Amino acid sequence: MVKVAVFGGGWAGCAAAVQSKKSGGDVILVERTDMLLGTGLVGGIVRNNGRYTVFEELKEMGAKELVDLIDNNCLHKNIDFPKHNHSSLYDVRTIEGEVRSLLNKLGIKLLFSNRGKEVVIKGEKIIKVILDDGSEVEADVFIDTTGSAGGIDNCTRYGNGCAMCILRCPTFGGRISISEKAGINEYQGIRENGEVGALSGACKIIKESLAKDIQIKLKEAGVCIIPIPKELRKEKYLSIKVCQQYNYKEYEENLVLLDCGHAKLMAPYFPLELLRNVPGFEKARFSDPLSGGVTNSVRLLSSVHRNGYLQVEGVDNLFCAGEKAGLLIGHTEAIATGTLAGFNAVRVGKKEKMLAIPRQLAIGEGIHFSGKILKSQGGNKNTFTFSGSILFQHLKEQDLYTTDLDEIGKRVKKTGMKGIFS
Repeated sequence: MVKVAVFGGGWAGCAAAVQSKKSGGDVILVERTDMLLGTGLVGGIVRNNGRYTVFEELKEMGAKELVDLIDNNCLHKNIDFPKHNHSSLYDVRTIEGEVRSLLNKLGIKLLFSNRGKEVVIKGEKIIKVILDDGSEVEADVFIDTTGSAGGIDNCTRYGNGCAMCILRCPTFGGRISISEKAGINEYQGIRENGEVGALSGACKIIKESLAKDIQIKLKEAGVCIIPIPKELRKEKYLSIKVCQQYNYKEYEENLVLLDCGHAKLMAPYFPLELLRNVPGFEKARFSDPLSGGVTNSVRLLSSVHRNGYLQVEGVDNLFCAGEKAGLLIGHTEAIATGTLAGFNAVRVGKKEKMLAIPRQLAIGEGIHFSGKILKSQGGNKNTFTFSGSILFQHLKEQDLYTTDLDEIGKRVKKTGMKGIFS
């Protein structure tokens, strides 16, 4: 049986572990904190815009476990908010337990509160990874989904200081990249102003700290949009967001709230003294990050070049997914790339031919398109998501974005990908 070691327990790592196990691997997942999902613990948005197409492609291809789990744990479905349609919002308060139960049921070994400290390489392959506690993880193939955020020094250098966010670096230590430890040259995302990295695009407010009418609107509609008085607006700061699909004037002129269990404020941060001057927010309190009035976690600091199989260039038995695979932003993007990485990792372990998802599908074109641009001069000034920015526009131009389930099914079948991940 092929031994697979996944490092990083976010959505990408969980998807990679699930698919590796389904493909016949003996899987261990190493996560530096005491919970799975990483930034997915404070995310919550799926199926918006092109992400709907991707979720349905994954189901048609046989990777339905995490998609169905998310769909079954949504507080709201088919809601619209500025520039985003047919969205679903999962409950960030309960989703981690559901995912952990699934991985346990599948027989995936979970190792928490540990990091890959050193990587031992022989030739072009990783032999083992030495962990923080001195133990060793030996495997045939390795998957790096350690993300691109984490480390107090990084948030201080490229942001406004440690935001005390869900990543909890002061408690568990900063993120350690397996790819970097293997000698791979990583690259960083660049903001419009030339600065390095990008801030997480939203923060959470405790719903009960908001006015009753706002709480009721969120519960009933899933979304609440409140105009910001002109004198309180923070203009021209949305370009620092990792989620450029929300960089529109609607998000500068309004407080856009989504009900993901907590109230998700679609802004990287908002000064508390200003926020509490907006009617209904007089007692508002941030849930995550705790310093959401000042800053947020800094992302896009650690990506690698990879091929269309999501194999890291330079190490034969190392794969990647999520933001590690190249400025791909979002839970849907993480699940899609994690699934392919997990599938191909086992294939390499079995010495079988790897799979590239055809470009006739949104997932395949997304992986190809982002990878090509990121290898071009200045390509790291872009971020990629199926829900907006240049990737979503490209998918629409290629006529790959659709919500027609029959059409998605036909496309998957035509490319020979029907049930490939089953």
